[in-house]
Amino acid sequence: MAIKDNSSPFEAQHARATGTSTSTAGTTSFPVIDHNHPLYLQPTDTPEKVNIVVLSWIMNSVRPDLLSSVLYASDVHKVWEDLKERFDKVNGFRVLYLHKEIHTLTQGTMIVTDYFTKLKDLWDEFDALMPCPGCPCP
Repeated sequence: MAIKDNSSPFEAQHARATGTSTSTAGTTSFPVIDHNHPLYLQPTDTPEKVNIVVLSWIMNSVRPDLLSSVLYASDVHKVWEDLKERFDKVNGFRVLYLHKEIHTLTQGTMIVTDYFTKLKDLWDEFDALMPCPGCPCP
């Protein structure tokens, strides 16, 4: 007796492309992990291999204009600290701009949902740049 697959051709194509499978109930399972892949890190891997894999990931993730600063690096920790030093700063001008935008935003002709979405987006970005200080209380 054959089991009929009720998934659409698009779902089947997506499953093949992503390495997932669709069951007959229409639920998607997790992709299969190839534990033998050379980039799969094992708990027994040497620190040198981990360093190389993470460094290659960073090099393939940064913008091309930043690549020259990490191209000849051999220590991923130094690269990470360099990138953190560059980008872990609060942009004062952006914070001031967001504060002004939040303060001057009016609904005008926008519908309520659009107004709320715009205001929430501004507050979310502001909160990401200026997290609330923690309470020093015990």
